[in-house]
Amino acid sequence: MSPVAVGGPALFIGTDTDYVALVRPELDPADPGVRQAAEQAGVTPEEFAGAGDTWAVLIEHDGEGGGFELPGVRDTEPADFAERLRAELAAATGGPFTVDGGALLRLDARPVGTATDAGGTGGGAEAYAFTAHVTPPDADDPSGDDAGTPLTVETGPLPVAGLLADLDTFLGSLA
Repeated sequence: MSPVAVGGPALFIGTDTDYVALVRPELDPADPGVRQAAEQAGVTPEEFAGAGDTWAVLIEHDGEGGGFELPGVRDTEPADFAERLRAELAAATGGPFTVDGGALLRLDARPVGTATDAGGTGGGAEAYAFTAHVTPPDADDPSGDDAGTPLTVETGPLPVAGLLADLDTFLGSLA
C-alpha cells in the first residue's frame, strides 16, 4: 500500500526513541495513498480521511509505542498546555517545574545543563529533561488493554531554544 501523508498540528516532546506527542492528524482525501486506502476499505476518500478534528496522545518509550484518542478535546486545550509549557521554559530559572495537562498528561521538567544537538556536539544551550506522566482514559473496550494504566516516559536532555521554536511552530499551526 502507498504511504499516506499525514498533516495537522503536532507537538513532540522528547527524542526519536522516547517521546510524548500531542497530535491532530489530518488526511488529505486527494492524496493517492488515502484514495487507495479508502478504496481498499470500501469507503470514499472523504469518509476515510474523516474530519481531522480528533486529538491524540502518542508515546514511545524504549522501542514500545502506543497512543490514544482524545475525543471532544478542542484546539484550545492543547494550545493552553503548550502556552503554559512555553511560559515555563521562557522564564526558566534553572529549577524544576511541572506543567499539568489534567488527568491525562503531566510533564515534570528538570534542568540538565547543556544539551547535545543532532550533530553530537554540546552547543552550550540550556536544556531540560522531561518525565511525562500519561494516563490513557478508561475505554469502553471490554478488553481493557492498558485503559487507565499510567505510563511514564523519560526524555533525554532537550535544548530550551529548540523546544521554544517547536512550541512556537505548534501554536502557530493552531492560530
